[in-house]
Amino acid sequence: MPLSLIYLGVMLGVILIWFALLKRPVYEAVLVSFLLLLTVTGSWNNVLLYIDSALSTSLLYSMVSFVAMSIVLSKTKIIDSCVALILAVIGRIRGGAGYAAVISSSFMGALSGSGPGNVMATGAITIPAMKKAGFPAELAANVESNSSYMGNMIPPSSNIVAAMGAYVALYPEKTLTTGQFWIILWGISIWFIVQRLVMIWGFCKYYKVQPMKKEELPSLKETFRDGWRGLLLPVIILLPFVLDYLFKDNFFTARLGKDGAKALSSAMLLFIGGIATLYACLIVKDKKSVTPHKLAKMFAAGIKSISPAIGVCIFGYMIGALFADLNVSEDLGHIITNWHFGKLGTVVAVCLITCFMGMVIPGSSLVVIFGPMFITTLATVGCDPLLVAAMLPCICGVMCGITPPLGLGMYAGMTLAESDFKKTFNNNLWWVGAQFVMEVVVLMGWLPILGM
Repeated sequence: MPLSLIYLGVMLGVILIWFALLKRPVYEAVLVSFLLLLTVTGSWNNVLLYIDSALSTSLLYSMVSFVAMSIVLSKTKIIDSCVALILAVIGRIRGGAGYAAVISSSFMGALSGSGPGNVMATGAITIPAMKKAGFPAELAANVESNSSYMGNMIPPSSNIVAAMGAYVALYPEKTLTTGQFWIILWGISIWFIVQRLVMIWGFCKYYKVQPMKKEELPSLKETFRDGWRGLLLPVIILLPFVLDYLFKDNFFTARLGKDGAKALSSAMLLFIGGIATLYACLIVKDKKSVTPHKLAKMFAAGIKSISPAIGVCIFGYMIGALFADLNVSEDLGHIITNWHFGKLGTVVAVCLITCFMGMVIPGSSLVVIFGPMFITTLATVGCDPLLVAAMLPCICGVMCGITPPLGLGMYAGMTLAESDFKKTFNNNLWWVGAQFVMEVVVLMGWLPILGM
């Protein structure tokens, strides 16, 4: 066995013990594994280089921008009004509460960047609504958790920038803009949203779920009056990237040059989060809640939610730089390639690997550390490398949160729904299986993808 794979085993073992057994935070587990790897490999003389490499990644600061935005959106309750509005529109059809959960939780999960956090936030509204409509508790829990973790693969989730960084590092000659990459990610996400909606339809038929009672629905007039401004948030966040995609050649490149257009595309990741935050402050009802003093306290209180996410990314980048010196990813890629499974077999193998590794390693770290290897390995057997890069947030960031026994999303949903563990576990296997099949189908290129 190559020595580099032993180092991989050391990292996985440390994270499993520190996080799963000792119940310590994930960022601590990743940092401890990095320190141990430095000791085992005798690489302490390069530690400053690894730290510099991690902190020099511009994508890291984009993550900070969007995570900070998520704090403001959550604390000002703008998200709640959006969820209520969606529920008021869709809740009146059979299974409507479940469809509303998929749509609202997918989008809100993308904004919040936190799977479990989004389950607890939007699930507080959607899970009771689903149970009142006749959804079994275990089904309501899994609908919410599987929808919330969709946010990890839908822009502007922080996992996205790491995936694009992996592709650009491998193919610097390709003219890929942020807008183009985001369009592809939305194209992929649509298929997974449709898959969840179809599953809800099937479960509603099986359990004979009825529409929500009229008196239990939020007032459409009142919710629209209170929440229509929040619906402009997607426009503010997404429109610049759509314009970048549509007019990158005949407008931006023609006026700014190739390098200028590329710089503008990258800069959007830094300022769009700030613009969305300012807009949220303008439309919030209680202006006293967004004074400079209150905002400072809001961010100070939100440090606990920002620090772990950013810490995991920084330490993950540091391990990625160390693993690059140790050729860990290359060795693992060679082993997978030497299995000679062919295209379908290799796609299935990579999806299985990310599924099980995601139980131990956070999705963002998995993308940072092994993303380039997954891209090159699947490209070798005939997969489109751009499609693989766009699927990294899905195969790394979604499955890790929904796969039992360590799926945090399932436990969060189960807590709110007060559902039985065994029933929730068994029902969740259907969702995990469907997610896995969809990953294989998309990576094989069997579905048309917007932007490709």
